[in-house]
Amino acid sequence: MRAVGQNDKSRGKGWSPGGLRTGLVVLALAALAPGCGRGGTEVEPAGGQQPLEAPPARALDAYATKLRAAHAARTAAARRWGLQRVPLTAPPPPAKKPAITTRDGFEVDGHRRLDLPPVFTTVPTKDRVVFLTIDDGAEKDPAFLRMTNELRIPYTVFLSDYLAKEDYGYFERMRDAGVGLHNHTLRHPYLPALSHARQKREICGMQKVIEERYGERPALFRPPYGNYDKATLRAAKACGITHVPLWNAEVFADHWEYREWDRSLHPGDIVLSHFRGREDWKGTMPDMVRRFLNKVTAEGYAVGRLEDYL
Repeated sequence: MRAVGQNDKSRGKGWSPGGLRTGLVVLALAALAPGCGRGGTEVEPAGGQQPLEAPPARALDAYATKLRAAHAARTAAARRWGLQRVPLTAPPPPAKKPAITTRDGFEVDGHRRLDLPPVFTTVPTKDRVVFLTIDDGAEKDPAFLRMTNELRIPYTVFLSDYLAKEDYGYFERMRDAGVGLHNHTLRHPYLPALSHARQKREICGMQKVIEERYGERPALFRPPYGNYDKATLRAAKACGITHVPLWNAEVFADHWEYREWDRSLHPGDIVLSHFRGREDWKGTMPDMVRRFLNKVTAEGYAVGRLEDYL
């Protein structure tokens, strides 16, 4: 059985906080105004009910003020962390989740027949969003936590226990901030070299660690190095895995790498990075986040939460 792995492989328009209140008031009143039909014709409420009243202007003003304050805080955070632009806000999660299928060329024998978890590098969506995913858990930089929290940037983590166990509390703080913690095996082996039973121990063992430490059994699994075979996916399914996201681009502290020939980002692309510091990179975790955000924002992309699309 051959191993499958990574070698098989509008700009947002600016807006002013000063104009936000007016827009919100207009939109909210249009949506909530009582009984207004097309052409401004008033519609009689059914059953003799009294028409709904528009919310007080002060409520809309308070909401607009709250949004302005949130944007001001994010603007200040972007300046504090040295970003070129304020990151764009992601659209609401889709009400209907996109159908996730295995990318062409990434299938194993009997993939559909055995109903194995899909392996994919991009989420099918028209939203101008990309997804940041970070692997292993080696570097535990508190500045990274502060930066992502202050900027409200979502990301998804794939943990290996041999590294995470050095400081489980670091990743607990991520979980408390809403970050999804998922499976990257116990010891980060090259899985296709292992038997089905040993692969299952690596994957199911990490499922147990995350559930016991963080209270939720992961649904996502990323094989180390992006390498897997049929036994890997069979083991993953048996351990409760529903999706196997790989990546379409990778960001480092000082450069990007791409899977596609056009060396570009696309809507729904999954971006890989790692928990690394100066010992391994030409920079720090905040340097990586800065490089990531500067590019995606300049190209008109927001950062979405991967779990919201699966």
